[in-house]
Amino acid sequence: MNSNYYAILMAGGVGSRFWPVSTADYPKQFHDMLGSGETLIQKTFSRLSKSIPVENILILTNARYNALVLEQLPQVAPEQIVLEPAMRNTAPCILYASLKIKKQNPDAVVVVAPSDHWIEDEQAFTQNLQQCFDFCTQENALMTLGIQPTFPNTGFGYIEYNQTETAAVKPVVQFREKPDYETAKHFLEQGNFLWNGGIFIWNVQAITEAFQHFQPAMYSLFSAGMEAYNTLSESDFIAQHYAQADNISIDYAILEHARNVYVLPATFDWNDLGTWGSLHEKLDKDAQDNAVVNATVILENASNNIIRAEGKKLIVIDGLDDFIIVDHHDVLLIYPKGKEQEIKRITAKASEM
Repeated sequence: MNSNYYAILMAGGVGSRFWPVSTADYPKQFHDMLGSGETLIQKTFSRLSKSIPVENILILTNARYNALVLEQLPQVAPEQIVLEPAMRNTAPCILYASLKIKKQNPDAVVVVAPSDHWIEDEQAFTQNLQQCFDFCTQENALMTLGIQPTFPNTGFGYIEYNQTETAAVKPVVQFREKPDYETAKHFLEQGNFLWNGGIFIWNVQAITEAFQHFQPAMYSLFSAGMEAYNTLSESDFIAQHYAQADNISIDYAILEHARNVYVLPATFDWNDLGTWGSLHEKLDKDAQDNAVVNATVILENASNNIIRAEGKKLIVIDGLDDFIIVDHHDVLLIYPKGKEQEIKRITAKASEM
């Protein structure tokens, strides 16, 4: 296994659309959402460790989840957990982790991967990742794994690539914001658009140079801590300076400005598991398209539902179609799947009660 390969596993999100299971205190990446016996962060860590030495996988998360990470990933040393003292989107935390890696190994090639995505064909993922590592070892490139769109999804950003390029790795023309339905249909008809899955690969020199060029203030803020990184002084430096960083995504901060951005169209099935509906798509279902996780059920005249529970409670459903039914601790959610984007609003109302 190549000692120059590193990963930044992004595990700081809240996953509010998976309420009531996912909460600010215990978000979805720390739950077994698929009923597989492993939490999402455990599955992602296992997938990455097929290509990357375990000691080179950094877990980037909010300080409040430090104990959860150590509990669920006992093979990780405490110094591999990179803690954000404040929520500042993806650009600041990626720069922070990248500078830590650069100090440790200036020849490092890094993959940045969300901790809460579903990938079925892990062998194909490993092969695609190796292609990207090989490319970024040779080139001053910022890469992303683009997901082949299967329908005109309006919930994802898109990556437009150069259609004339015959090589497997394509130059990126531009990143596109989440489109309306007609625009998304047009993207698919053109054939050179991919979903932006948020998986990035680059050598550590290329990404830090990009920050220095496109985000000089942020680079100056974090590079001032180089002497402290990977020492006992690091936590004090970060506590004093992290919150001063702009709240900005890596897409806006770097990728939409850089000219050395490339994409490899992925060959694996992927789902961002952003909502109960997207989880329903990936679970095994009965003849009436009902998906059941950790629940004992009697279903009559019920179809296209997702049902999740804990413990031994028997759930009996008659006459429901296309609903989310979740029994979790002191909350029972029975909600139309077609309105799942509003669960985030309901979560806010529930927190006020």
